[in-house]
Amino acid sequence: MKMNYVLVDYENVQVKSIAFLKGENFRVRVFLGPNNTKLPVELVLAMQELGEKAEYIVLETSGRNALDFHIAYYLGALASVEPLGFFHIISKDTGFDPLIQHLKSKKIFAARSASIEEMPCFKAPPSAIPQTKTTTEQKLNAVQIKPTKEELIKVAVDDLIKRKASKPRTPKTLWSTIHARCGKDIPSSDIDAVYEALVEQGYVKVEGTRITYALPSAKP
Repeated sequence: MKMNYVLVDYENVQVKSIAFLKGENFRVRVFLGPNNTKLPVELVLAMQELGEKAEYIVLETSGRNALDFHIAYYLGALASVEPLGFFHIISKDTGFDPLIQHLKSKKIFAARSASIEEMPCFKAPPSAIPQTKTTTEQKLNAVQIKPTKEELIKVAVDDLIKRKASKPRTPKTLWSTIHARCGKDIPSSDIDAVYEALVEQGYVKVEGTRITYALPSAKP
């Protein structure tokens, strides 16, 4: 199971609850500025309940973008230790977005969300698309409908089954293979979600820089 590191920019987003982050695959870092001297009781108790999985990081002196630089530093340090983790920045500050894009270009899973509830792993799946088409325009629009996460996962699994002994053997090549099979027009964030789902559902097991598979048998 992929470890999710959640770095909260408390100066920007005053979260009150971290109830969604109680799973074993979450680690929480709450970054506080020198003026963040009063915290909600609910947050304090929840952080205490998480024990070693949660930590406060407090800046002793203020400065322009000081907290942002600290978050970037800690994210880099964590990524160097666990490059296959998923790193979440909780902030409304779009200044983090170039960093997120750079990390993705290095095949490091990362995302910025405006709240904990909006993190990619908590987003609800797209609503089902009605199958009844009554006009030519509706049929044309259907061609442009973005495939669901479940459809992309099935495409990736079917492709891996067909590859038999020629399956990718590293996380990087697997990610690229999934992207090529699902379509280069599919956003990288969607390919990240498919890759993560393959690991979480047990189809792929990551062991350092190597991977093994536990795929269903090919249908006759």
